[in-house]
Amino acid sequence: MRIPFTSWVFFVPIFSIFLSFYIFVVAGQCLESQRSLLLQLKNNLTFGPAARSKKLVQWNQSADCCSWEGVNCSEGSVIGLDLTNEYISGDLSSLFNLQNLQNLSLAYNRFNGIIPSEFEKLTNLRYLNLSNAGFAGQIPIEISRLTRLVSLDLSAVYFPETIPLKLENPNLKMLVQNLPELIELHLDWVNISARGSEWCQALSSSLQNLSVLSLSNCYLSGPIDPSLLKLQSLSIIRLDNNNLSTPVPEFFANFTKLTSLHLRSSVLMGTFSRNILQVPTLEILDLSNNVLLHGTLPDFSQNGSLRTLVLSSTSFSGALSDSIGNLTKLSIIDLSNCNFNGSLPLSMAKLTQLLYLDISSNSFTGPIPSFSMAKNLTQINLSHNDLIGSITSTSWEELRNLLSNNQFSELNHFSSISSGLLGTLDLSSNKLEGPIPMSVFELRSLKTLSLSSNKLNGFLELLNVIQHLRNLSSLDLSYNRLSIEYNGIDGINSSLSFPQITTLKLASCKLNKFPDFLKNQSKLSYLDLADNEIVGDIPNWLWELRQLRYLNLSFNRLVTLKVNISNLSSLSVLDLSSNQFQGQLPVLPPFATYLDFSGNNFSSVIPPTIGDSLRNAYFFSLSSNKFHGSIPESICNAAYLQVLDLNVSPPATAPKSRDRASTMLIGFDWQFILTGLGFGVGAAVVIAPLMFWEKGRRWYDESIDKILLVVLPMMGLSYTGCNNRTEADEDAEDENTEDYDDDEDETEDEEFRGRERGVAVPLLIQEFHQTGELLVILLDENVYTPEQGISKEKSSISSINA
Repeated sequence: MRIPFTSWVFFVPIFSIFLSFYIFVVAGQCLESQRSLLLQLKNNLTFGPAARSKKLVQWNQSADCCSWEGVNCSEGSVIGLDLTNEYISGDLSSLFNLQNLQNLSLAYNRFNGIIPSEFEKLTNLRYLNLSNAGFAGQIPIEISRLTRLVSLDLSAVYFPETIPLKLENPNLKMLVQNLPELIELHLDWVNISARGSEWCQALSSSLQNLSVLSLSNCYLSGPIDPSLLKLQSLSIIRLDNNNLSTPVPEFFANFTKLTSLHLRSSVLMGTFSRNILQVPTLEILDLSNNVLLHGTLPDFSQNGSLRTLVLSSTSFSGALSDSIGNLTKLSIIDLSNCNFNGSLPLSMAKLTQLLYLDISSNSFTGPIPSFSMAKNLTQINLSHNDLIGSITSTSWEELRNLLSNNQFSELNHFSSISSGLLGTLDLSSNKLEGPIPMSVFELRSLKTLSLSSNKLNGFLELLNVIQHLRNLSSLDLSYNRLSIEYNGIDGINSSLSFPQITTLKLASCKLNKFPDFLKNQSKLSYLDLADNEIVGDIPNWLWELRQLRYLNLSFNRLVTLKVNISNLSSLSVLDLSSNQFQGQLPVLPPFATYLDFSGNNFSSVIPPTIGDSLRNAYFFSLSSNKFHGSIPESICNAAYLQVLDLNVSPPATAPKSRDRASTMLIGFDWQFILTGLGFGVGAAVVIAPLMFWEKGRRWYDESIDKILLVVLPMMGLSYTGCNNRTEADEDAEDENTEDYDDDEDETEDEEFRGRERGVAVPLLIQEFHQTGELLVILLDENVYTPEQGISKEKSSISSINA
């Protein structure tokens, strides 16, 4: 009986399905020997909890090992193993018996010690990824025997306390000389320490097929050798953070397949070839942080491939050509901190793929083009230029960071900005005038709002602002002409009604009370209420904000500190200057670095153990108070102190201004600086030669002594000199010593009157004079007693106002 042809046609699909199923079962079924090796590997490894280990924890005997996550099989043998980011460490010995392995990744784990030499047993490996696996020390020569490797990744990110991988013996040439099939080489952060001719020739002589070269942070030096041009397949070049100290070779323009060039922070110099920017295939160019690198942008052809252009912190200059609009694929432009000038081309409106634009800190002028077509633009920074005009919201959608430090003069309504996307609005340091549009407070997704240092005016009720912006975490309205009103939170469940604020800056806002909604802001770390009209006491709840790191309440009318502020271990910066605090100085926060209590009415002695609280401080001021007694010797424990100000004279009066900026840094007047600089240079010309001439040095020391002997008594201080005394002086001293006991009572009062305003100041003068460091002493009307001397042995104080 014959089967019709049409019936055979019916059975063909069924037969194909069964055949495919058979092949799948045979190929995927795990060999028992392979399962045993994998389970042995698992048992020999220490791996993280289930929250970190996603693969190994699921390996078990009941399932086919070829179905385990991270395992890939062919005909029952394991050919691929991916244990990336499994948080594992331990013994890898059983791994090296998986002889058929072709792909292996142990990246992002916690192994210790050197790379095992047993890797040479895995002769079929084509892809090996040990990046950030925790290995350290010399890379073994056995890696070079994996001759079938197509991709090798030994890169890592190391911290100062860790030991990096290195290529010393074997060196780079020995590592790669037997890897002819290598296409990708990643050795970032491996210490290669080779000159340009060495590493370039090592690569070009052995890796003719190399497409990806990544050698960032490898301690490479220049110049880049022309032999590198032999690698015509190069597509991606990363040489960031090396000390190349060389111009970028023009032959880079001859890499016809080049798509990505990363040379950030590589001490490049000279002029960058415009031809490289015109390579048709180039998509990513990063030359940032090479301040000695010069260049200009060329005319770009239509439909260029460039997607990322980063030239920040270089010396590129000139104007932007209209042809930049031809780069329609551009998504990232960073030209910040360069020397560009001229107007922004209107053709930038064609850059519809823009995600990020930063052209800050240049000299661009004129109006800004429209970016209304850039629907995905999320961040733009045009700050520190000379742009003019007004800011309108109708052409600015979906922006997260806007235009600080320019000369825009109007703040129009923001009603047309997409309220669902805007996350950061920064218009600080402009010349904006008028009231803040209420539409700003309708931006419901806003997390950061900064309008500081403008000329905005009008009244704002703080509760309304905070409650409208439910996602707000940072608010800065400082140094405008605003009047901030606060009516309290009585009857409001503040923990449910307010967002979690981390930064609040309301300096110079005419605020007259502490915003008590802050008492439930457990994440608050930065609070600036300086230059306001707050009267009375600091509320106790303020000192219970355990995350607070920065607190500035200066220039108010605060009177008392009711609690012990030493409990605020997180506080780093504390400025209570220019208030009306009285009584004793509080115990200081233990880890503060900046402490300013100047301009108050404290009238106690300085606590004898105060230096123990200044171990981390670099700035400490008690000036313009009414302290008395002695300066404690414990101040010498402040090893990092750079500024110590105990001056009692009131500071020169000056009108409060928004330009104070609440930064709490020491103000400078350039006239004084230039005058002092001129004086210093002139003095150095005269004095420096004397330091190398013995007689001149002796004359200089004696002259300083004479000056101090004249000046200090005029200040009410006694000084006996700090240089070697003559025999006559010593004889005179002996005679005076013999008569001392008889005249002690008569001279005691006179001596005290002569030294009543100094704290062992002659000792300080002597020690600072001998070490050659600067000492400024202003005692004015304060009353200190010289009961204890202060040794500068342990101190690194660089300037003192006492």
